[in-house]
Amino acid sequence: MHDIEPHFGWLHIYQAAEDPESPFYRRTYSEIYFSNTIYNYYIHPQWDDFGSQTLYLKILYCNYELKYCVIELLGEWNDLLYNDIMYLYRNVIEHLLDLEIRHFILIGENILSFHHDGDDYYQEWFDNLDDGWITCINFRTHVIHDFVKAKLDYYLAFGGQFDFFNWRGLLPDQLFHQINDLVMKRLNP
Repeated sequence: MHDIEPHFGWLHIYQAAEDPESPFYRRTYSEIYFSNTIYNYYIHPQWDDFGSQTLYLKILYCNYELKYCVIELLGEWNDLLYNDIMYLYRNVIEHLLDLEIRHFILIGENILSFHHDGDDYYQEWFDNLDDGWITCINFRTHVIHDFVKAKLDYYLAFGGQFDFFNWRGLLPDQLFHQINDLVMKRLNP
């Protein structure tokens, strides 16, 4: 797991550590020392710790004018044992909501598993979006299956065209507009 890095293709246009509005502003990263782990497996030091024992993230891009954020995730999303959604919501999402971010693109290629335990934080997040949305792109099939079993499809848009989304070749605003179009087609068929 130590060689899985967050997407670095947009570093020339955005870095959360250099964004004064980011919850990770002024965070420093080592390229040499690996200190964070998921179940005793070291992970790349570029991932951001937000309080969870098993889930890490990287804010790849925030656009405050268009009110969207792209977040890449790594690890095990475990609400059952570690209440990861609470840490994610309280330590990252609430901060972004306060900055009027209303559209969230979650990239889940590196989410290994999901364990559900209630939907209170998902509902609170969804209720605070106004006309916004939360999308989950490129999550693994078994993780999507667990989202469905947990009935999170009321709060999160996932599956279908979001499963194999070729986002790496796009600029952030292009990604946002393509995802927004897909969400609008789902809402207004």
